[in-house]
Amino acid sequence: MKTFTERFYIALENQLAEVTDPKEAILICKKAMNKLKNYVSSYAFESVGEEIHFFKEVKPRFYSKYIYYISLYNYTLQQPIGSSEIRHSYIQMHLAEIKTFFDHNRAFYAYYRAGMNQLDTTYYTRGGFDVHAELEDFEEDEQYSTSHDYKLSKIIANERFQDYLNLELARLNSGAFDWQDLIPFKLMHWTAAKIDAVELIYALKASGAINNGNIDIAELVTLFETIFQLDLKESYHKFTDITNRKKEIPVFLNKLTNALLRWITDKMGL
Repeated sequence: MKTFTERFYIALENQLAEVTDPKEAILICKKAMNKLKNYVSSYAFESVGEEIHFFKEVKPRFYSKYIYYISLYNYTLQQPIGSSEIRHSYIQMHLAEIKTFFDHNRAFYAYYRAGMNQLDTTYYTRGGFDVHAELEDFEEDEQYSTSHDYKLSKIIANERFQDYLNLELARLNSGAFDWQDLIPFKLMHWTAAKIDAVELIYALKASGAINNGNIDIAELVTLFETIFQLDLKESYHKFTDITNRKKEIPVFLNKLTNALLRWITDKMGL
């Protein structure tokens, strides 16, 4: 299962990296969730540990994206046009709603943030639904849900949406209507090939070097495009070209390694 879900998740991220419209992203996520559910419906977990891994790690990664893009779509759709004070109040309203959600789920949120696992069997295995749990956070299909997997998905989505709102608030407070005004350094130009940038982006994602891996390929692509004034809209196709290489797959990463070793030898006299 792990190999399938990892490949499937990467495919989802690749698709999302190619779109900018939240509504289109919602449809992509919804199709992915349906495919994941169909797969699990005919799969028998080999152990309790594998079941916990799915409902704690796998399913929330897919569902959190769906919830996030719905939040983003609704936020954009209802965004008021007016003074900075009006927009400021609108952002603060959404931030307050997120804070209320976190406060309402303080115990479980602390459990999640601390990386605890003592209650994983209760939270992330099926059949443990408590009638006193939050009904709105429980999916009716008990064969595809646990008492807390949806709540975890919502937490992950809200954390990401909170980051987005804080960035919007920072831009508004700075009075900068051009995002480039917020960057405290001169923008630079990527002088290697675009496919090299894509190779590095996927390596950073796979290694967990940024946010412990809790960052989408689409976000990394946007980061590179912003800093290096680069157009990587065809990143997924370039990644496919990388995986189809016959001899050496990490060409650019190997090039970086060799360049670093040469630099160390020349500069340090080793």
